Amino acid sequence: MKQKQLSTSDLENVYDQLADALDQAAQGKREIFLVKLALLSAEALGNAEQFSELTRAALQDL
Repeated sequence: MKQKQLSTSDLENVYDQLADALDQAAQGKREIFLVKLALLSAEALGNAEQFSELTRAALQDL
């Protein structure tokens, strides 16, 4: 079963929401926010292997 892809507009909205949330998080709490968001996203995704693949992809070219 193929997952639904987000549109460019949806991705831009996600980016804006993430940027706003990072701005709202207190200095020194941003890493905790990102970990919480990652864990909630993994739970919503419901697939540990796919989350691992996404984690590896995010680490590329840092």
